[in-house]
Amino acid sequence: MPVQIPDDSDFASFKEQCENHEGWIARYTKGGVTVWCRDGDDCKAIQKLKMKIVCKDVTAETLYDVLHDTSYRKKWDSNMVDTFDIGRLTVNADVGYYSWRCPSPLKNRDFVTMRSWLPLGNDYLIINYSVKHPQYPPKKDYVRAVSLLTGYLIQSNGPNCSSLYYLTQVDPKGSLPKWVVNRVSQIVAPKAMRKIYKACVKYPEWKRKHNPSLKPWMYPEQNTLPCISVADLTLQRAESLENIDERGLSEEKGQHNSDDEET
Repeated sequence: MPVQIPDDSDFASFKEQCENHEGWIARYTKGGVTVWCRDGDDCKAIQKLKMKIVCKDVTAETLYDVLHDTSYRKKWDSNMVDTFDIGRLTVNADVGYYSWRCPSPLKNRDFVTMRSWLPLGNDYLIINYSVKHPQYPPKKDYVRAVSLLTGYLIQSNGPNCSSLYYLTQVDPKGSLPKWVVNRVSQIVAPKAMRKIYKACVKYPEWKRKHNPSLKPWMYPEQNTLPCISVADLTLQRAESLENIDERGLSEEKGQHNSDDEET
């Protein structure tokens, strides 16, 4: 299927999904973080997850920068194995690679996604979905997962306060054990949101020492990525990828680390 770059209606639809909680069940509410799962999903709840965190002392602009800055992400995202930009499509759309460290003993997942972003008044939106790129086929040691729709909605709550929504609809390409679903909603997701918040607090100081004027997501003329054509991409369909069954895997004792535990 052909790939289409999101338009204004796609961004508006994503924003509405973030703000409308009808059909969602709150599975976790604590310390300014809320995690919702889709009603009735049960073992597939990991595929449709929505989170929100209120970030005091962090501007919406800083949140937006942190979520874009690939160099900084390597400093704070301990669940990430690797990430890099592949090429640009337009001034506000590109293609990139991301690999994610899954809870042991599950296999790690990776994605190739088309990402698009839009500043909208006091709000900022970043959304992505999976695509096929001929030079980045599935890897032997990873399960190629599929982002059906994943993204962020950043809202300004004042001069120095903001809210972040994260909504993800992902096909992990496999049947997952129930403990994974529970752990994601109760531990991994809240921890990830707090980790973003902490990264935002530290970002201004870090950025002052690392190319402070370089923000190609805001200044397209700074973008040095090779140009690629939408015609070179196709939609990544889940059914074309191998399914694996990991339901029988037990959670490994002692494999929890400080990045996964509640703080």
